[in-house]
Amino acid sequence: MTVKYTEDHEYIRIEGTTGIVGITDYAQSQLGDIVFVEVPAVGKQVKKGDETAVVESVKAASEIYAPVSGTVVGVNDKLSSDPALINQDPMGEGWMFQIELSDAAELDGLMDEAAYAEFAK
Repeated sequence: MTVKYTEDHEYIRIEGTTGIVGITDYAQSQLGDIVFVEVPAVGKQVKKGDETAVVESVKAASEIYAPVSGTVVGVNDKLSSDPALINQDPMGEGWMFQIELSDAAELDGLMDEAAYAEFAK
């Protein structure tokens, strides 16, 4: 299983040609208690860097950007009733959306876990 990271603190976990996207533990800790999540519509076409979702916390609202280009093929419906899942398990139950990759080469521009850990210090 490959996980890549963006400079905006999103992660994408690759499973075949699909990526599962959310925010990192570092990002959720900076945001504080998450009270609302707006996920994209299934079927939405996104380009790498497009604003794709929104997370609102007690501190701020933050845009979530697509780490790669592709089509949204699934969303985490649990977040509408329990946005705190992102605080509790950001890289597990707190994922936001799934994207079918249109260009896997875009993953090469993202950080691996070691590079992200250094970046987030």
